[in-house]
Amino acid sequence: MNAMEFTLEALETPALTKAHLADLLFEQIGLNKRESKDMVEAFFDLIASSLIEGTDVKISGFGNFQIRVKAPRPGRNPRTGEAIPIGERRVATFHASAKLKEQIHGSIAEDAPQEVEWSLGAE
Repeated sequence: MNAMEFTLEALETPALTKAHLADLLFEQIGLNKRESKDMVEAFFDLIASSLIEGTDVKISGFGNFQIRVKAPRPGRNPRTGEAIPIGERRVATFHASAKLKEQIHGSIAEDAPQEVEWSLGAE
């Protein structure tokens, strides 16, 4: 099976938005704009509802979204210094897959100079 290649031109905003993802589906796959928007919304709704239910979301080659329960702990109001208890809470976490980490690290390694010389003063 051939993987489709998507290209990302320079983003107008510093973040990849749902609207931009929908535009990419429209331009590069050929879905109409409404279908593209609905597909992106459905994808993120599925991830969110799974996490709310407590189900981990694993996207092969990308990473895992998980819900973690943080224990209650003492806190402090930074303005008044008053001690305030912080209750138990659920938080979403993301762990990048080894493949994604390797790709990120590889992109840095390709841009880095191959050899670096250090000098601490005049020789």
